[in-house]
Amino acid sequence: MKPFVTLVLVLCIYLSGSDSAGLMQKSVIFPTKTANSFVRLNAADFSDLTAFTVCLRAASEENRNYTLFSYATTRSNNELLIWQKTNAQLDLYLGPVVGGFLLPKMDAWLRHICVSWESQKGEITVWVNGRRSLRKVGGLGGVVRNGGQFFLGQEQDSVGGNFDSKQSFVGEITDVNMWDRVLKPNEIELISQGCYSDGGNIIDWGSTTFTTGGNVIIKDNDDCTF
Repeated sequence: MKPFVTLVLVLCIYLSGSDSAGLMQKSVIFPTKTANSFVRLNAADFSDLTAFTVCLRAASEENRNYTLFSYATTRSNNELLIWQKTNAQLDLYLGPVVGGFLLPKMDAWLRHICVSWESQKGEITVWVNGRRSLRKVGGLGGVVRNGGQFFLGQEQDSVGGNFDSKQSFVGEITDVNMWDRVLKPNEIELISQGCYSDGGNIIDWGSTTFTTGGNVIIKDNDDCTF
């Protein structure tokens, strides 16, 4: 192969895997079920967590099990996993499953979902469009270890890979943020309205760098409310 052609090929491969900064007013669309479409979010450094809140907007018409949010470490592939089940139950895994919530079935309408947990009392709460679920107890005394990788669109069966198309997300995701604390109800209500400008201190949708793979599509999304 000629040197120039080799250089162009290497450059194209590098660019396809390079990081981009921030998804402010953007949505990520996963058009089809695959084992190679993903968004990897390069979170800020954090210490082991004894509390967190993860918020996102999502819509999907899939009638099967799939992942909404995957964080894997060398300790556990499901260090923190938000998992949507066929029966409309939303499960939180912190290693093992620690809580399941029967919610309205996911559909074509974007909905705002927040999941919070704290270790001391093991309290887990889910919010949908600013409305709180009942509280449940799970993961009492646990921690979420640092040093892992965050993915949208795929469930990690090893850190950063070993994806299964049957577990992949098909639909639209936006406004993904994560904090190292349990947000207050008034904060979640404001965020659910789509007009909250401050992102999470672990994942900030507006500034966190990211990498895409497969046939992910990124589109403008400047709606304030849904």
